[in-house]
Amino acid sequence: MTTMNIKNKVQTNTPQKTIYLIADIGGTNIRLAQASSAIDIATAHSNTDALPTIAINAIETYQCKAFASLAEVVAHYIDVKSLKGKVINACFAIACPVDEDLISMTNLPWQFSQQELKATLQLNALSFINDYTAIAMAIPLLSDQQKVKIGGGNSLAGKPISVCGPGTGLGVANLVPLTIAGKEQWHCISGEGGHVDFAAINDKEKYVLNFIQNIKKRVSYEQLLSGYGLVQIYQALVALEQEKGTLSSSVKSTLLPHEITTEAINGRCNICQQTLSLFCDALGSFAGNLALIMNSQGGVYIAGGIVPRFIDYLKASDFRKRFESKGRLSHITEQAPTYVITEDQPGLLGAAAFILQGE
Repeated sequence: MTTMNIKNKVQTNTPQKTIYLIADIGGTNIRLAQASSAIDIATAHSNTDALPTIAINAIETYQCKAFASLAEVVAHYIDVKSLKGKVINACFAIACPVDEDLISMTNLPWQFSQQELKATLQLNALSFINDYTAIAMAIPLLSDQQKVKIGGGNSLAGKPISVCGPGTGLGVANLVPLTIAGKEQWHCISGEGGHVDFAAINDKEKYVLNFIQNIKKRVSYEQLLSGYGLVQIYQALVALEQEKGTLSSSVKSTLLPHEITTEAINGRCNICQQTLSLFCDALGSFAGNLALIMNSQGGVYIAGGIVPRFIDYLKASDFRKRFESKGRLSHITEQAPTYVITEDQPGLLGAAAFILQGE
């Protein structure tokens, strides 16, 4: 059993009659598990002593390509775990829009109706949430061991929280506290914030902006703050060195994202170091913009699969300087703390938080 946010409190009640089934569905893998909570989730982040204990157990990871449909893999899990015939409430986090009943996955040939899936699997309740909604919902549950602070003041209880995550793309979501029917809850406001226009701050960033504009119709922050964004920054800086006549013959014209970060961290490639530094700078500006938009005094969190690989590099960069540099309103960003999420299952944790908050 994997237990998130353990605070030496054990659930001793009799087993719940309802099974809370959760999933984190990506383009390559699907993780399925069961969840339970020992403390009211709504108190999270307003009282750190009451940080909820979310128990996530019976985790199974399946390769999506091994199954013809989502219904098939979930039915397999229900059968293997002997859950058939039990009352099941489910919450599935998925990396695609979930506003319509019909869901078509971006990187898989899976298409299905939410209502039909619920009926086919004989579920008592079924909720689909976007993957970044799940990550956002996980944030109030994170312990100090599941995140790393990168500057700023203390998180203020009951204030908005923002999250952005460079990965395949640039995910963005925000959490706001709400009182519904007398009960305090967190509500996620998701969107496509990663696609806002990129704003260059200095001459080097202007060059990168112009370089990408020559190959793309429009340059959003995602064009820099993503895996392919690292590649485009690197290619732009190689072109800049060529123009200046200072490019070494040993420098490759393009590298993969993980090659860029590895070479930068190890100090073996000056252009890779410039690339990663510019990436950190742009991320600081973008995260600071989120803090201004939402007044995110609960914190701005960095998620995704890229940044946790180079947290020390981020700390040493101008990330926090760029985050805070907001002119007359810099006092807002100077106070707002920034964190990198290090928890490796935020999708499952957030799906659990979403479904259990409503109980």
